[in-house]
Amino acid sequence: MNKYTLAVLVRNQFGVLNRVTSMFRRRQFNISALTVSETESSDFSRITVVFEGEEIYKQQLVNQLYKLPDVDSIKEFNVENSISCELLLIKMRNDPETREDIRAAANAFGAVTVDYSKDSLMFRLTDDSIKIDDFINLMRDYKILEICRTGSVSLEKGSTTIRQTINF
Repeated sequence: MNKYTLAVLVRNQFGVLNRVTSMFRRRQFNISALTVSETESSDFSRITVVFEGEEIYKQQLVNQLYKLPDVDSIKEFNVENSISCELLLIKMRNDPETREDIRAAANAFGAVTVDYSKDSLMFRLTDDSIKIDDFINLMRDYKILEICRTGSVSLEKGSTTIRQTINF
């Protein structure tokens, strides 16, 4: 199965997220990451969906999404044409015997300490999904107390925007 990232520009209306995600559910795609936010205009929201499936079914999904009245445009992203990143907050147990190893690993990955207490350390890391996965896997050697992770956000490289994508 292939992994896809789609950005769907929608009119900022009540229920539009449900209508878009229902398309994925009805076609039995498993969504692995989902982010939604207003765009530079409060009239529109951008839904970024990361999911797995077969190419033929993905194209059918895109065609069906375009039939929704609130969908303005859709853009597929890949590593060649876009920049993608995620945000991770990770809370670790602050044990004196592992503290320096944890901080050294966090520094190596570029994670920023955002909270420090007697019992815990919290780091923030913004990077691509693979680096975040690698950092989490490294931290599994220590005591992870809690993880919170956003979905992927993506923008196309260059001056092209999602609004310039042709609606089929």
